[in-house]
Amino acid sequence: MAVITITKDNFKSEVLESDKPVLLDFWATWCGPCRMVSPIVDEISEERSDIKVGKINVDEQMELAREFEVASIPTILVIKNGEVAYRAVGLQTEDELQKALA
Repeated sequence: MAVITITKDNFKSEVLESDKPVLLDFWATWCGPCRMVSPIVDEISEERSDIKVGKINVDEQMELAREFEVASIPTILVIKNGEVAYRAVGLQTEDELQKALA
């Protein structure tokens, strides 16, 4: 499944109303660790059809970043049934993210 670009306009329909867990990657183009975690997030998106994967550019979606109190990036959230079920800040391995989605 392709990675979805999440904005304040599609957040409710793509994340809060999703019947699948949603892995969210809060990132920015200037963030080195974000560029390192991005291919891992992309790979998970291709491997798993039982989840949704979305990326939120914090420079373009400051309102969402504030709502989820994202102070450092990359920040990874897993949303299940509209609630934050997992939160991690900084570079994460694929194993760590797969465990968070279990």
